[in-house]
Amino acid sequence: MESSVLMATYEGHLQAPTKGRFAIVASRFNALVVDRLLAGALDAFRKQGVNDDRLDIVWVPGSLEMPIIAKQLAASGRYLAVVCLSCILRGETDHYEYVASQTAAGILQTALATGVPVIFGVLTCDTLEQALHRAGGKSGNKGSDAALTALEMANLLNRLSTISEHGSP
Repeated sequence: MESSVLMATYEGHLQAPTKGRFAIVASRFNALVVDRLLAGALDAFRKQGVNDDRLDIVWVPGSLEMPIIAKQLAASGRYLAVVCLSCILRGETDHYEYVASQTAAGILQTALATGVPVIFGVLTCDTLEQALHRAGGKSGNKGSDAALTALEMANLLNRLSTISEHGSP
């Protein structure tokens, strides 16, 4: 038997919120790739109506330094979302595995601890060529994808908070 009750569905959208800021944490390590990811993120934010005066960029030495800075930014209450951009390339040792897994874990823990979307825009690639393909090459720009995810999540969380405050969408 089918129910005649309509199910509520909630999604974020890509339109820039009228208020609020976004932070981007970018790693200087592998700058050739990260600069392209950052350009993609900035372009995506601008195309969706987020002006530069609502964007803050914070540079860190490498990927492992990102979570602590992202946590400070997210916990400040100043940002709707924080985008983390970096590139970790596999080398000849196990170092890659530790850096990639701990960076991912730190970014996830930051989002869960603060309730602010902290977006994983970290490329984890075997080669520089693969990374360049994902930073504006034939595989698109994952920095742009990360910015769009930040917008969508900020809007979704805003919508869900409105529902919980007012009891309806």
